[in-house]
Amino acid sequence: MDRAAAYAAARNDADQHGSNGERATTQAQLAFVTAFTSPQAADAELALAEQYLTGLNLRATRITLQTTALVRDAGTSNSDLGERARLLRADIAAAGLDSAQATLERAMCFHHAVRGAADCAAASIARLHDLTRGGDYAYYVDIAHFMAGLPQQPHATVRWLHGPDAAWNNWRRIITTRQEFLERGGRL
Repeated sequence: MDRAAAYAAARNDADQHGSNGERATTQAQLAFVTAFTSPQAADAELALAEQYLTGLNLRATRITLQTTALVRDAGTSNSDLGERARLLRADIAAAGLDSAQATLERAMCFHHAVRGAADCAAASIARLHDLTRGGDYAYYVDIAHFMAGLPQQPHATVRWLHGPDAAWNNWRRIITTRQEFLERGGRL
């Protein structure tokens, strides 16, 4: 989440150099990281990313925005969230974007963790584990464990810069902050 400023700087740099595709992609990444910590601010970031995508054919960036919308809505009782995720899984599979599939599962783990749906979180973690079996994005599995309040996986190969406890605390704080936001009647 501390990458938000870097994404904003990259977006501004791309804008100054007239690189519309890069501007749209970095704006989509800014929206994605913002959605975890501030669903309200994510709306504005998503709208700007959509504006930047006008006239561009960037399928992976559009998928990032759809995933971002799921993160923004995570924890809500939005009745179509599961269906949106199912359709997005199919789109991602058709596009052959394995990294986007792993990102989507991480987003769904976030949703399930916020809702306290342990069985659903376990199913998403299992899918995520299968998607990262080759080693790419293996840290997503740890993140999913941390979001769900579980310890680092037993035979993890991921080494966290500040240790797994610090990572666990950071992700749990993001989950509890979203839960508190929703309990206070936060509207998205």
